[in-house]
Amino acid sequence: MRKLQYYSIISLFLFITSSCLNYEQVTTIRTDSSGEMFIHYYTNLNSWQDTLILSNLGLFNSDSLRKQFTSHYAVIERIDVFEDFSDSTIHSQIELTFNNFDSLKQTNTFRNAEFSIKDGPDNTKIFSQFILPFVTGFGFNLKDYKISYTYYLPGKILNHNATEKSNNKLIWSFYLDEIGKGKTITASYRPFRLKETPSWIYYLALLVVLVVIIFLFKKKRA
Repeated sequence: MRKLQYYSIISLFLFITSSCLNYEQVTTIRTDSSGEMFIHYYTNLNSWQDTLILSNLGLFNSDSLRKQFTSHYAVIERIDVFEDFSDSTIHSQIELTFNNFDSLKQTNTFRNAEFSIKDGPDNTKIFSQFILPFVTGFGFNLKDYKISYTYYLPGKILNHNATEKSNNKLIWSFYLDEIGKGKTITASYRPFRLKETPSWIYYLALLVVLVVIIFLFKKKRA
């Protein structure tokens, strides 16, 4: 199990089952390149044998997932594996924090994902992640396999190849047949100033000072 890359396991899953697999990754990166990541994926269960097969693969096994996501540079905050009997699905959810975005490559899961934040021209940063190819074919409808990556980058977005953008939030959504031999998601941004104080803090402080002055003035006159 330890020798298998996580994406290879998912490929094996695709080979033996025709259930729909949905994968979502949400990552927040801070100005110092630390941050948080949330991963959620789920699939349909056609029979009780599916539960046993998927558990043995490790995709829906808490102990196996902990091994895959453990490293010296990331802290696992939560791992949940559960079945939703209302729609016959099984889910895995992983929350972790990391002290440096590039260090995510040290986990077994993301060893070949090529996480990177590099310096760009004119004090900009260039973010990227490589999405590994999946085993496809075998008569499956690749439109049943959906994956999405959401990133909150710590700056003003300048350029990107995302499918959706809202302020500093970028979303990449794909079907498996769009991944091909692998795909790099990337964006350049101008970082927010570190420890920048929001302007409303100054206005609030000024208001407090004015209230205190007025209070003292009225008290003195009384």
